[in-house]
Amino acid sequence: METVRSAEVLRKTSETEILLQLELDGTGKHQVDTEIPFFSHMLTLFAAHSLCDLKVAARGDLEVDDHHSVEDIGICLGQAIAQAIGAKQGINRYGEATVPMDEALVRVVLDLSGRACLVYDVSLNRSQIGPFATENVAEFFRAVANHAGMNIHIDLIRGSNSHHIIEAVFKAFA
Repeated sequence: METVRSAEVLRKTSETEILLQLELDGTGKHQVDTEIPFFSHMLTLFAAHSLCDLKVAARGDLEVDDHHSVEDIGICLGQAIAQAIGAKQGINRYGEATVPMDEALVRVVLDLSGRACLVYDVSLNRSQIGPFATENVAEFFRAVANHAGMNIHIDLIRGSNSHHIIEAVFKAFA
């Protein structure tokens, strides 16, 4: 009998309400609504390139800013990854991808060690892409690392366009 590697996480706080469903052995299907268009786009790219099925329905206090929503979705994704992987049997502990996106080149290296750590060496030229604060890319991946028990290194090798850089980060993480 084949084990289904999936998880569902519901998070309700005074700032956010998030339902996230993840199936590791999917086909890249996605249904994502974060109320932050650029961030939703990045999560759909993660799903498509990882071949994980991902559903996210998120509501947050965007009248304050996008930080709570982005970080809390990272918490949920990290928890879902940890739950779906379970005892970590039959997986590769380490992973690495280097991804180009036009002029941008990004490397992401992972270790599913159980020890949470984010090393984020990415400089961006823009502080916002639409309503999305680009500083929250690091906050998202820090939350994923902390709640998945994952060591994540994200390095910008070269690039100048913030959209391209962030897109390469999400695709490489996938």
